[in-house]
Amino acid sequence: MDLHRDAVEALIGFTAPTPEEESLREEFLAHLRAHDSAMWRECVPGHLTATTAVISHDGERVLLTLHTKAHMWLPMGGHCENGDTTLAGVALREATEESGIAGLRLLPGPLALDKHKVWCHPPHSFHLDVEFGAVAPPGAEAVISDESLDLRWFPVDAVPDPSDEATRRLARRAREVLRSQAPFTRG
Repeated sequence: MDLHRDAVEALIGFTAPTPEEESLREEFLAHLRAHDSAMWRECVPGHLTATTAVISHDGERVLLTLHTKAHMWLPMGGHCENGDTTLAGVALREATEESGIAGLRLLPGPLALDKHKVWCHPPHSFHLDVEFGAVAPPGAEAVISDESLDLRWFPVDAVPDPSDEATRRLARRAREVLRSQAPFTRG
């Protein structure tokens, strides 16, 4: 499948849980209509990216990276690359690369949308972030990549500062989706 078309389909199928995210969904779709290159870093006004909250198998903890450029605790994520065919695939690839954890299981998504200023094209451009969740297998051990200053598990309800509300929201939503899947067992 074509990545651009997949992004359109994913956004059309996304039911925004807040009015703010519905506005972002409409903005992202308009951006995709206006820019054939909307999926790629080269798209100057902004480009779609994929982020993934990696949560523990029991949904109690979220794995966050201390981002080298932002100097904040954030979920895994990044740019689309040649060969990517779906946003969900980008989300899973980025989460696997940045966490070092094999066997991540992507939750049904997207779970959230976020737009934030970045410096891919000075003075700035925007990441139009489509956000997912993934579950780590029991006993998973993370490995710090060169894209991270640190990598740690935190309780979903205790995401540390410096971070942001989008990170906290995504971690909570990933936990909610995991817990809604039957059968769910703790431990």
